[in-house]
Amino acid sequence: MLAIISAVLFFIAFLINAADISTNDAFSSTNVMLLGLTALALHVAGVGGGWSLGGRRR
Repeated sequence: MLAIISAVLFFIAFLINAADISTNDAFSSTNVMLLGLTALALHVAGVGGGWSLGGRRR
């Protein structure tokens, strides 16, 4: 799930940069790209990899 979120954020950062859209400082293409990198790092670290309801059953 976090990998999909990071891909969407990278695409939004690309569109902001390619279309030369002027945004405020909070939504610049660099900040959106850094949010995507953060989501990607969390995905690689294993956060949000799977949802578990309860313990393991054997």
